[in-house]
Amino acid sequence: MASETALLMAAGMGTRMRPLTERIAKPLVKVKGVRMIETVIEGLKERGVEKFYVVTGYKREQFSFLEEKYEGLKILENTEYETVNNISSVKAALPFIGDTDLFICEADLYIPDHAVFQTELLHSCYFGRMVKGYSDDWVFERDGNGRITRVGKGGADVYNMVGISFFKKADAQILKTAIAEAYEKGGYEDLFWDDVVNDNLYRLDLTVHPVNDKDITEIDSEAELKLIDPDYIKYNE
Repeated sequence: MASETALLMAAGMGTRMRPLTERIAKPLVKVKGVRMIETVIEGLKERGVEKFYVVTGYKREQFSFLEEKYEGLKILENTEYETVNNISSVKAALPFIGDTDLFICEADLYIPDHAVFQTELLHSCYFGRMVKGYSDDWVFERDGNGRITRVGKGGADVYNMVGISFFKKADAQILKTAIAEAYEKGGYEDLFWDDVVNDNLYRLDLTVHPVNDKDITEIDSEAELKLIDPDYIKYNE
C-alpha cells in the first residue's frame, strides 16, 4: 500500500452538543469510554497510516496529549476557526498536503469497527451512505461511470457524506492548489472545503466508497449521544 497521511479536522466548537462541549472539545467526548477522535486514529493506524495532522482551534490545549500518545501525530492550529468556515482547517495543513495519498476526516466521528478503513482504495473518493428519498444533507451526484459530478447540499436517492474522504497523491496536489487559489481570490470566509472540491471536480477523479449505516456514526447532540451510550455521563465527567 502506498504511503498515506491523515488530516483530522478538530477545530470546531461543537455548539450543537452543548452544554457538554462547553468543557470538552467535541472530538474528545467519549463514547462507550473511548474518545471519538481516537476511534478514527486507531482505525487509520490499523490500516497502516503513519502520519497524522490534527487541526485544532476550540480548546486546542485539550488535544496536546495526542502527540505524546501517538507516534507520527502532530497538532496544528487553525487560528481562523471562529471567523472562517472549515476551509480554514485544510488551509492550516497545506504545507503537509501533496506528498502522499491523503485521508481528510472529521474528528468527531464514532467508528466502533475499524474494518471500514481496511478496503484498498483505487480511486480518490468520499465515503458515502446511501439514503433513499430526499436528504437535505451534503450529498454526491454521479455520472454513469460512478464519477462524482456534484458535491453539495440536497438530493434524492443519493449517497450522503459521512465525514471521511480519500485523495490519491495527484488529486491531493490539485486540492492543495485549489485551496490556496481560493484564499488568494478572497471571499472564502463562508466556504466549506467541500465547496472547493465541487468547483474543481473537472480536475479530480472522485468516486463514492459506499459504507453501511452503522459503520460511521455522526453524533450531533447530547440526546443522540445518550441513545448510543446511555452511560456517557460517567465517561465524560
